[in-house]
Amino acid sequence: MNDDFGQLFEKGRLALEQELVDQAVQILTRAVAANPASAEAQRLLGEALIEQGTTQKAIDVLGQARKLAPDNNEILFLLGDALFEAHQVNAALDVYQTIIDQDSTDADAWVSVGLVHFNQNRLEQALECYQKALRHEPESVFALNSLGDVQYAMGSFEAAVTSYRQALALDPDDPQGHYNLAEICYDTGDLEVAEKECRKALQLDPQFSFAYLTLGNICLDNEAPKAALQAFEMFLKLEASAAAGEILDEVKAVVAGLRDELK
Repeated sequence: MNDDFGQLFEKGRLALEQELVDQAVQILTRAVAANPASAEAQRLLGEALIEQGTTQKAIDVLGQARKLAPDNNEILFLLGDALFEAHQVNAALDVYQTIIDQDSTDADAWVSVGLVHFNQNRLEQALECYQKALRHEPESVFALNSLGDVQYAMGSFEAAVTSYRQALALDPDDPQGHYNLAEICYDTGDLEVAEKECRKALQLDPQFSFAYLTLGNICLDNEAPKAALQAFEMFLKLEASAAAGEILDEVKAVVAGLRDELK
Protein backbone atom coordinates (compact mmCIF):
# COMPACT_ATOMS: atom_id res chain seq x y z
CA MET A 1 0.00 0.00 0.00
CA ASN A 2 1.68 3.23 -1.05
CA ASP A 3 1.18 6.57 0.73
CA ASP A 4 -0.91 8.04 -2.06
CA PHE A 5 -3.29 5.11 -1.97
CA GLY A 6 -3.50 5.22 1.83
CA GLN A 7 -4.38 8.91 1.81
CA LEU A 8 -6.94 8.51 -0.95
CA PHE A 9 -8.51 5.51 0.77
CA GLU A 10 -8.87 7.33 4.08
CA LYS A 11 -10.24 10.49 2.45
CA GLY A 12 -12.74 8.45 0.46
CA ARG A 13 -13.82 6.47 3.52
CA LEU A 14 -14.39 9.67 5.50
CA ALA A 15 -16.32 11.29 2.63
CA LEU A 16 -18.61 8.26 2.44
CA GLU A 17 -19.05 8.25 6.21
CA GLN A 18 -20.03 11.94 6.04
CA GLU A 19 -22.50 11.17 3.19
CA LEU A 20 -20.53 13.23 0.69
CA VAL A 21 -21.33 10.61 -1.89
CA ASP A 22 -20.16 12.24 -5.14
CA GLN A 23 -16.89 13.25 -3.49
CA ALA A 24 -16.44 9.73 -2.12
CA VAL A 25 -16.94 8.22 -5.58
CA GLN A 26 -14.35 10.54 -7.12
CA ILE A 27 -11.74 9.90 -4.43
CA LEU A 28 -12.30 6.15 -4.19
CA THR A 29 -12.13 5.80 -7.98
CA ARG A 30 -8.64 7.30 -7.76
CA ALA A 31 -7.80 5.00 -4.85
CA VAL A 32 -8.80 1.92 -6.86
CA ALA A 33 -6.74 3.14 -9.82
CA ALA A 34 -3.76 3.55 -7.47
CA ASN A 35 -4.18 0.04 -6.05
CA PRO A 36 -6.44 -2.22 -8.15
CA ALA A 37 -5.57 -5.20 -5.90
CA SER A 38 -7.34 -3.70 -2.87
CA ALA A 39 -10.64 -5.49 -2.36
CA GLU A 40 -11.52 -3.09 0.46
CA ALA A 41 -11.13 -0.04 -1.79
CA GLN A 42 -13.30 -1.73 -4.41
CA ARG A 43 -15.89 -2.52 -1.71
CA LEU A 44 -16.04 1.07 -0.52
CA LEU A 45 -16.27 2.37 -4.09
CA GLY A 46 -19.10 -0.09 -4.77
CA GLU A 47 -20.91 1.11 -1.65
CA ALA A 48 -20.47 4.74 -2.70
CA LEU A 49 -21.77 3.99 -6.20
CA ILE A 50 -24.86 2.32 -4.72
CA GLU A 51 -25.47 5.42 -2.60
CA GLN A 52 -25.03 7.56 -5.72
CA GLY A 53 -27.63 5.51 -7.56
CA THR A 54 -25.27 4.23 -10.26
CA THR A 55 -26.17 0.63 -9.53
CA GLN A 56 -24.75 -1.09 -12.62
CA LYS A 57 -21.36 0.53 -12.07
CA ALA A 58 -21.55 -0.64 -8.47
CA ILE A 59 -22.26 -4.19 -9.66
CA ASP A 60 -19.21 -4.09 -11.95
CA VAL A 61 -16.93 -2.80 -9.19
CA LEU A 62 -18.25 -5.21 -6.56
CA GLY A 63 -17.86 -8.07 -9.03
CA GLN A 64 -14.16 -7.19 -9.23
CA ALA A 65 -13.98 -6.94 -5.44
CA ARG A 66 -15.53 -10.42 -5.17
CA LYS A 67 -12.81 -11.87 -7.39
CA LEU A 68 -10.19 -10.38 -5.06
CA ALA A 69 -11.95 -11.54 -1.86
CA PRO A 70 -14.48 -14.27 -2.74
CA ASP A 71 -15.33 -15.08 0.89
CA ASN A 72 -15.86 -11.48 2.07
CA ASN A 73 -19.44 -11.27 3.35
CA GLU A 74 -19.59 -7.47 3.22
CA ILE A 75 -18.76 -7.55 -0.46
CA LEU A 76 -21.21 -10.39 -1.11
CA PHE A 77 -24.10 -8.66 0.66
CA LEU A 78 -23.45 -5.38 -1.18
CA LEU A 79 -23.25 -7.19 -4.51
CA GLY A 80 -26.39 -9.21 -3.83
CA ASP A 81 -28.31 -6.11 -2.77
CA ALA A 82 -27.14 -4.17 -5.86
CA LEU A 83 -28.17 -7.03 -8.16
CA PHE A 84 -31.55 -7.24 -6.44
CA GLU A 85 -32.05 -3.49 -6.84
CA ALA A 86 -31.19 -3.84 -10.53
CA HIS A 87 -33.88 -6.55 -10.85
CA GLN A 88 -31.25 -9.22 -11.59
CA VAL A 89 -33.00 -11.54 -9.16
CA ASN A 90 -31.41 -14.86 -10.15
CA ALA A 91 -27.94 -13.39 -9.90
CA ALA A 92 -28.83 -11.89 -6.51
CA LEU A 93 -30.08 -15.27 -5.30
CA ASP A 94 -26.82 -16.90 -6.39
CA VAL A 95 -24.80 -14.39 -4.39
CA TYR A 96 -26.92 -14.73 -1.25
CA GLN A 97 -26.73 -18.53 -1.62
CA THR A 98 -22.94 -18.25 -1.63
CA ILE A 99 -23.13 -16.64 1.80
CA ILE A 100 -25.41 -19.41 3.06
CA ASP A 101 -23.10 -22.07 1.60
CA GLN A 102 -20.29 -20.52 3.67
CA ASP A 103 -22.43 -20.24 6.81
CA SER A 104 -25.87 -21.83 6.86
CA THR A 105 -26.67 -19.98 10.12
CA ASP A 106 -26.34 -16.48 8.61
CA ALA A 107 -29.78 -15.03 9.41
CA ASP A 108 -29.36 -11.92 7.26
CA ALA A 109 -28.58 -14.05 4.22
CA TRP A 110 -31.73 -16.11 4.77
CA VAL A 111 -33.77 -12.90 5.06
CA SER A 112 -32.18 -11.56 1.87
CA VAL A 113 -33.12 -14.74 -0.02
CA GLY A 114 -36.62 -14.39 1.43
CA LEU A 115 -36.87 -10.81 0.20
CA VAL A 116 -36.11 -11.94 -3.35
CA HIS A 117 -38.84 -14.59 -3.13
CA PHE A 118 -41.23 -12.05 -1.61
CA ASN A 119 -40.50 -9.60 -4.43
CA GLN A 120 -41.32 -12.35 -6.93
CA ASN A 121 -44.57 -13.15 -5.08
CA ARG A 122 -43.28 -16.53 -3.94
CA LEU A 123 -44.77 -16.02 -0.51
CA GLU A 124 -44.47 -19.54 0.87
CA GLN A 125 -40.75 -19.66 0.02
CA ALA A 126 -40.25 -16.23 1.56
CA LEU A 127 -42.04 -17.34 4.74
CA GLU A 128 -39.83 -20.42 4.99
CA CYS A 129 -36.67 -18.30 4.62
CA TYR A 130 -37.72 -15.86 7.33
CA GLN A 131 -38.56 -18.72 9.67
CA LYS A 132 -35.12 -20.23 9.08
CA ALA A 133 -33.53 -16.87 9.83
CA LEU A 134 -35.39 -16.62 13.11
CA ARG A 135 -34.40 -20.15 14.11
CA HIS A 136 -30.79 -19.05 13.82
CA GLU A 137 -31.31 -15.54 15.26
CA PRO A 138 -34.60 -15.25 17.20
CA GLU A 139 -34.05 -11.56 17.96
CA SER A 140 -33.36 -10.44 14.39
CA VAL A 141 -35.38 -7.26 13.86
CA PHE A 142 -34.72 -7.57 10.11
CA ALA A 143 -36.23 -11.06 10.06
CA LEU A 144 -39.20 -10.17 12.27
CA ASN A 145 -40.18 -7.16 10.15
CA SER A 146 -39.82 -9.25 6.99
CA LEU A 147 -41.87 -12.04 8.55
CA GLY A 148 -44.57 -9.49 9.35
CA ASP A 149 -44.56 -8.32 5.74
CA VAL A 150 -45.16 -11.79 4.33
CA GLN A 151 -47.80 -12.60 6.96
CA TYR A 152 -49.52 -9.33 6.04
CA ALA A 153 -49.38 -10.22 2.32
CA MET A 154 -50.83 -13.64 3.09
CA GLY A 155 -53.75 -12.11 5.00
CA SER A 156 -52.57 -13.20 8.47
CA PHE A 157 -53.06 -9.75 9.98
CA GLU A 158 -52.92 -10.72 13.66
CA ALA A 159 -49.73 -12.69 13.14
CA ALA A 160 -48.22 -9.77 11.21
CA VAL A 161 -49.04 -7.32 14.02
CA THR A 162 -47.45 -9.72 16.51
CA SER A 163 -44.26 -9.91 14.41
CA TYR A 164 -44.07 -6.13 14.03
CA ARG A 165 -44.60 -5.59 17.75
CA GLN A 166 -41.91 -8.15 18.57
CA ALA A 167 -39.52 -6.26 16.29
CA LEU A 168 -40.40 -2.95 17.96
CA ALA A 169 -39.92 -4.45 21.43
CA LEU A 170 -36.36 -5.28 20.38
CA ASP A 171 -35.75 -1.94 18.64
CA PRO A 172 -38.29 0.72 19.65
CA ASP A 173 -36.38 3.38 17.70
CA ASP A 174 -36.76 1.65 14.33
CA PRO A 175 -38.87 3.96 12.11
CA GLN A 176 -39.55 1.15 9.62
CA GLY A 177 -41.10 -0.96 12.38
CA HIS A 178 -43.46 1.82 13.41
CA TYR A 179 -44.35 2.45 9.77
CA ASN A 180 -45.07 -1.25 9.21
CA LEU A 181 -47.45 -1.23 12.17
CA ALA A 182 -49.07 2.00 10.95
CA GLU A 183 -49.72 0.49 7.52
CA ILE A 184 -51.43 -2.63 8.77
CA CYS A 185 -53.49 -0.70 11.33
CA TYR A 186 -54.58 1.70 8.59
CA ASP A 187 -55.58 -1.15 6.31
CA THR A 188 -57.56 -2.85 9.10
CA GLY A 189 -59.33 0.41 10.05
CA ASP A 190 -57.59 1.24 13.34
CA LEU A 191 -56.92 4.86 12.39
CA GLU A 192 -55.99 5.99 15.90
CA VAL A 193 -53.12 3.52 16.25
CA ALA A 194 -52.17 4.01 12.60
CA GLU A 195 -51.75 7.76 13.07
CA LYS A 196 -49.84 7.32 16.33
CA GLU A 197 -47.39 4.86 14.76
CA CYS A 198 -47.03 6.95 11.60
CA ARG A 199 -46.14 10.06 13.59
CA LYS A 200 -43.67 8.03 15.65
CA ALA A 201 -41.97 6.84 12.46
CA LEU A 202 -41.69 10.46 11.29
CA GLN A 203 -40.40 11.61 14.66
CA LEU A 204 -37.60 9.05 14.35
CA ASP A 205 -37.00 9.73 10.63
CA PRO A 206 -38.34 13.08 9.37
CA GLN A 207 -37.25 12.14 5.81
CA PHE A 208 -39.44 8.99 5.67
CA SER A 209 -41.43 9.92 2.57
CA PHE A 210 -43.93 7.06 2.53
CA ALA A 211 -44.83 7.66 6.16
CA TYR A 212 -46.06 11.09 5.02
CA LEU A 213 -48.11 9.41 2.31
CA THR A 214 -49.80 7.09 4.80
CA LEU A 215 -50.31 9.97 7.22
CA GLY A 216 -51.99 11.95 4.45
CA ASN A 217 -54.38 9.09 3.76
CA ILE A 218 -55.16 8.78 7.47
CA CYS A 219 -55.88 12.50 7.71
CA LEU A 220 -58.19 12.29 4.70
CA ASP A 221 -60.13 9.47 6.34
CA ASN A 222 -60.30 11.54 9.52
CA GLU A 223 -61.72 14.46 7.49
CA ALA A 224 -58.71 16.68 8.19
CA PRO A 225 -57.95 18.04 4.69
CA LYS A 226 -55.42 20.69 5.78
CA ALA A 227 -53.33 18.13 7.64
CA ALA A 228 -53.68 15.72 4.71
CA LEU A 229 -52.49 18.39 2.27
CA GLN A 230 -49.43 19.14 4.41
CA ALA A 231 -48.54 15.45 4.62
CA PHE A 232 -48.98 14.86 0.88
CA GLU A 233 -46.88 17.94 0.06
CA MET A 234 -44.09 16.58 2.27
CA PHE A 235 -44.30 13.26 0.45
CA LEU A 236 -43.93 15.01 -2.91
CA LYS A 237 -41.02 17.04 -1.58
CA LEU A 238 -39.11 14.01 -0.30
CA GLU A 239 -39.93 11.21 -2.75
CA ALA A 240 -38.17 11.36 -6.10
CA SER A 241 -37.50 7.73 -7.06
CA ALA A 242 -38.45 6.62 -10.57
CA ALA A 243 -40.19 3.58 -9.13
CA ALA A 244 -42.71 5.84 -7.40
CA GLY A 245 -43.74 7.62 -10.62
CA GLU A 246 -47.32 6.37 -10.73
CA ILE A 247 -47.89 7.09 -7.04
CA LEU A 248 -46.39 10.57 -7.44
CA ASP A 249 -48.84 11.35 -10.24
CA GLU A 250 -51.76 10.18 -8.11
CA VAL A 251 -50.67 12.25 -5.12
CA LYS A 252 -50.15 15.33 -7.29
CA ALA A 253 -53.75 14.99 -8.47
CA VAL A 254 -54.99 14.66 -4.87
CA VAL A 255 -52.95 17.69 -3.80
CA ALA A 256 -54.41 19.77 -6.64
CA GLY A 257 -57.92 18.78 -5.57
CA LEU A 258 -57.26 19.57 -1.91
CA ARG A 259 -55.84 22.99 -2.78
CA ASP A 260 -58.97 23.79 -4.77
CA GLU A 261 -61.15 22.56 -1.92
CA LEU A 262 -59.32 24.65 0.68
CA LYS A 263 -59.33 27.92 -1.28
